Amino acid sequence: MPDTPIPTITADTIDDDTAIPAPPASVWRHIARVPITLYLGGALVSSFVFVALLSFVWTPYPPNHLNMSNRLEPPGTPGFLLGTDRAGRDVITELMLGARNSLYVSVVSTVVAMIIGTSIGLAIAGSNRYFQGPLTRLVDTGLALPGILTALVLAAKLGPGNTTATLAIIAWQIPVAARVTIGPARQVLALDFVEAAYGYGRRRSYILVRHVLRNISPLLIVLGSVMFAAAILIEAALAFLGVGVQPPTSSWGRFLSETQSLLEAAPFLMFFPGLAIVLTVLGFNLLGDGLRTVLDPQQARTGSS
Repeated sequence: MPDTPIPTITADTIDDDTAIPAPPASVWRHIARVPITLYLGGALVSSFVFVALLSFVWTPYPPNHLNMSNRLEPPGTPGFLLGTDRAGRDVITELMLGARNSLYVSVVSTVVAMIIGTSIGLAIAGSNRYFQGPLTRLVDTGLALPGILTALVLAAKLGPGNTTATLAIIAWQIPVAARVTIGPARQVLALDFVEAAYGYGRRRSYILVRHVLRNISPLLIVLGSVMFAAAILIEAALAFLGVGVQPPTSSWGRFLSETQSLLEAAPFLMFFPGLAIVLTVLGFNLLGDGLRTVLDPQQARTGSS
């Protein structure tokens, strides 16, 4: 059988019918509905996480590398893009190590506080209505306790350090997570399908986990991003006051505390860690605002109308 020639496709032989179809209009409409805050917040948070994780495997200089001959070098110095501190340590290296510590404290404290606080909120929402009022007021009392004061009390008992800062943030965030959970959980428990689940013989614990928690999970995701931002800010404040992480571990807040006496001689030493804190907290807040817009059905309907 004679060989059948294989047709050659060139640019001249491709017409509109054979061109790759464009994405459907619904895809572009979906992308257009995503708020810009979600993109900006995601970019800032991703940068923060990337820098923190990168510090585990690489930094421009070894941690706590001292070089007294290069003290207080200004930004732009060859080999020290952002300059050096009073001990000759590279500012970029210190910022990367500070991001690692902030990521560790914020992840541990926020995850633990979310688990405990959400469990308490679900338990209160699902309890007898005669106990809901007093238990809710008890949670409100916990909200009145300032995290900084709690950290100072813990530091007097346990001593300063990352453990003290983490426990203080957890103690402050548990009532926040519980209080935010109670109201939406009550609203879900009042819906008809929950009554149907009770009639079907489902246990209260099963309904709280299977139905209530599932329906309020978008709210908890947004809350988690906001609590991450608060944890980073509180960790920096505690380190600045001296009750957080201690040397030789690097921290943005401790960096600010150590360099405040050099504000006139080397103002850049306070500018860069302060900027890192501002951008990271701003990123988590923008991410939470964007997630709230995307995950909130009422806002989604409002935006499409």
